[in-house]
Amino acid sequence: MGKIVFFGSGPVAAKSLELLAADFEIEAVITKPKPAHHKGEFPVITVADRLNLPLLLVHNKKELSQLMSTQPVKSELGILIDFGIIITQDVIGYFPLGIINSHFSVLPEWRGADPINFAILSGQKTTGVSLMRLVEKMDEGPLLAYGVYELPPDITSPELTKHLVEFSYRLLKKSLPGYNKNSKLAPQSITQRKTSYSRKLTKSDGVIDWTKPAKQIEREIRAFLDWPKSRTTLLGKDTVIIQAKVSDHQGEPGEVIIIKNQLIVVCSEQSLTITKLKPAGKNIMTTEAFLAGYKNS
Repeated sequence: MGKIVFFGSGPVAAKSLELLAADFEIEAVITKPKPAHHKGEFPVITVADRLNLPLLLVHNKKELSQLMSTQPVKSELGILIDFGIIITQDVIGYFPLGIINSHFSVLPEWRGADPINFAILSGQKTTGVSLMRLVEKMDEGPLLAYGVYELPPDITSPELTKHLVEFSYRLLKKSLPGYNKNSKLAPQSITQRKTSYSRKLTKSDGVIDWTKPAKQIEREIRAFLDWPKSRTTLLGKDTVIIQAKVSDHQGEPGEVIIIKNQLIVVCSEQSLTITKLKPAGKNIMTTEAFLAGYKNS
């Protein structure tokens, strides 16, 4: 196939771009500019610069429409991953073959932002990747291809993200070369998944509510490991919970139980035994190390 234009802004986009550049000729990378307050590298810009790929920078959908009106690229196809800017119909229509979005769920399940986190939060057994041709309505376009990924019971959001980025790359590598104006796309109903909607996570989502069941909080800890992190106060210290397992101790929700070197918090149903945590201002540590410090303070 001919050249493609890549749309993406976040870390997932940066890794995806790096993988795709080995197999496809990328005419240009359209991404957000580095914010003035941002310290360090900006992932997509860093990868594009290293690979000597032309960069086109836009802040929002209005700037993107203005950019495309100048006819900056000749590619017939756009690929969008982790872009963070709404795509309007004029931009979609600019490309004769449209824009293919690699969405990290099996659509129509988890339309919207942060689908990886919500796959873990829901406790579902499988998730996957959908290659969807963009339409103006959010995540409602027809599918070029999709694949299903089995979720290990203890997987975290960083681990799942890594697996799905690689899964997405393999699916794109297999599906894009044969894609043309005569390709038949399938309605999302082909996946037989129920329609559901995710949302952008906020910092407040990370505050642990011990009146929830232990199984739900354990999923939150794994789903929020990167952001917004599962936060609480333990033994008077602000703490991020890194790892925990469901246990069967009884008591009032939020009650802390210490048994030898075990740190247990009671939930509305069952309890959580904390195994790794990060006190404010400290490195990640085991429960044993945390309790040793508490006893010696």
